[in-house]
Amino acid sequence: MTKAEKIAFTISTLQELYPEIPVPLDHKDPYTLLIAVLMSAQSTDVRVNKITPLLFAKADNPYDMVKLTVDEIRTIIKPVGLSPMKAKGIHGLSRILIDKHNGFVPQELEYLEELPAVGHKTASVVVSQAFGIPAFPVDTHIHRLLYRWGFTNGKNVVQTEKDAKRLFPRELWNDLHLQIIWYGREYSPARGWDMDKDIITKTIGRKKVLNEYYKKKKTRL
Repeated sequence: MTKAEKIAFTISTLQELYPEIPVPLDHKDPYTLLIAVLMSAQSTDVRVNKITPLLFAKADNPYDMVKLTVDEIRTIIKPVGLSPMKAKGIHGLSRILIDKHNGFVPQELEYLEELPAVGHKTASVVVSQAFGIPAFPVDTHIHRLLYRWGFTNGKNVVQTEKDAKRLFPRELWNDLHLQIIWYGREYSPARGWDMDKDIITKTIGRKKVLNEYYKKKKTRL
């Protein structure tokens, strides 16, 4: 297969598997999405979706959030991990949204990245999922899969994002990044990986990755 054929195969397979794409984090507007994505760092979406309703019952907008203390926020979000840093970030960014953006979440990446505890990936998720602006947020699933599929050298997420944006059509970025996340969780996980179920990697995967997989499988038999 040529690189173009591999890309076309990957896109068509993902579209067939996920014609309707669920958004992993529960939210109702850009602000609640921003908070949920911030909370998801080094945590699971399932855990975050259990905790955000408790936080949003007390404060689902920046004006109510700044009425809470950092300690009050930290106590609520403690189960998601890294709660001291995340609580400071949530309180601090809520104050900045009020002071600089009239309480609204900005649509521009550069303004989002200025907010405390908001990195490039979080900002990219917000612009793509809340505002429909093309972005390609790269998480561990996407980083792992694009390396397995031979679409990036896998050195770091910055390079992986550049490669993804170069290879895939811009109008598909927002859907594709979610489709790849779901595919990684269901068919190509980091642990408990079964190549027989992983149709994309089995068909177009990097030779080195395939060889290592089958070598390990042989030693286990």
